[in-house]
Amino acid sequence: MQASTHRTVSVLSLGGTIAMTNAGADAAGVVPTLDAAALLATLPGLTGLDCKITSKSIRTLPGASLSFDDLCELVSVVRHELDSGADGVVITQGTDTIEETAYFLDLTVDRTAPVVVTGALRNPTLAGADGPANLLAAIQVAASKQFSGVGCLVVMGDEIHAARHVHKMHSTSPGAFGSPDTGPIGRVVEGSPHLLTRPVAVPTYPVPAHAVRIGLVTACFGDDGELLHRLKTGFDGVVIAAFGAGHVPATFVAPLAELASRLPVVLASRAGAGPVLRATYGFPGSERDLQDRGLINSGFLGPYKARILLHVLVAAGAAHHQIVAAFDAAGHSGLPLPHSSDTGGDRGVSASAEGQRRFDAW
Repeated sequence: MQASTHRTVSVLSLGGTIAMTNAGADAAGVVPTLDAAALLATLPGLTGLDCKITSKSIRTLPGASLSFDDLCELVSVVRHELDSGADGVVITQGTDTIEETAYFLDLTVDRTAPVVVTGALRNPTLAGADGPANLLAAIQVAASKQFSGVGCLVVMGDEIHAARHVHKMHSTSPGAFGSPDTGPIGRVVEGSPHLLTRPVAVPTYPVPAHAVRIGLVTACFGDDGELLHRLKTGFDGVVIAAFGAGHVPATFVAPLAELASRLPVVLASRAGAGPVLRATYGFPGSERDLQDRGLINSGFLGPYKARILLHVLVAAGAAHHQIVAAFDAAGHSGLPLPHSSDTGGDRGVSASAEGQRRFDAW
C-alpha cells in the first residue's frame, strides 16, 4: 500500500549529514552541499509513490549550527506550504539537533497535517548511507492521512517517533534514535506507514517574537555550584539537568533557590529516561526540597526539550503559573492541558493574533 492518490508533500532541507559530500579532492571531510532537489533527484522508490513532491532549500548547515532564528523561519515556511495546499511536510536536517527542531515544531506548528523530520547518520559518500531510505519513509508518512493531528514526528530507520519523546541515543549508529519512555508510535513496513498508538494531544504556543536566553546546567559529581552564580545576569530562565530522579549536590541548593526567586528554573533529569519525582526524597537538594524552593518539575520531559519549551514560554511572556501548567501538560501524561484546543481544523493554540490573545488570557 502506497501513499494516497492526489496527495502533495513538500520537502524542505536544512542541510546536515544527509546532504553532505566531499567539497573537493583535497577536502578534509564532508560538508553540507546537496539541496532539497538534489536529495530527491536520485531517490529510489520515489516514482512509485502516487503523490506530488515539491522541494525547497531553507538552509545548508550542519545541525549543530542551526539557531532559533532558523527555526522560526522554518515554522513560517511550513505553515505557508500547508496553507498553500501541501498535505504534509518533510524536513531534512542534521541529526545532532533533530530532537530540538522536531520538538520546537511540535510546540509551534498549529496545523493538523503531518510534519515529519528526518536525516541520516551515514553521509551519501559511505557504503550503506541511510539518508535515502529515511527520506523515502518520511515522505510516505507525511503523505498518509492517518498521521494527521498527532503532532510533529521523527522518522528514522522505518520507525516513527513522536517529537516530544524521541531522543538521539548514539553518536554514529543508524539506529541512533529511540523513545526510551514510550517506544515508537508507528512503523513503516513495505512502504506502508502504520500508526500503532496515538499520542495524547498537546497545546501549541506562539512562535518566539524576540530573543531570550535560557541556560542549561548539568549536575556533575563533586560540582561546587560556582557556575550557577554566573547565571544571575543575562539569562531569562534556567534548566537544571539533575542527577537521577531530580537531585543535585547540596552546594547547588542556595544558588538555585536564589535563581528561582527571580527566574523560572526547571528541574529535569540527566538520566535519559524516566521522570523527575515529586515527593519521594526529602534531603537538601532532593526533588521535594528543590520544588519547595520554587523549581518547576519537568516530569518526563528531558533537559534539552525542557529548554526548548521554556524558551517558547518565556518569549511569549508566560507568567510563572502558566509555565508550571505548561510543564505539567508536557511532562505528565493525563494531566489537564493548560488551555483548550478550540481552533477547529488547527492543532492547539494558534500563533496568530487570535492565538496570542488566547495565550495572554490563559
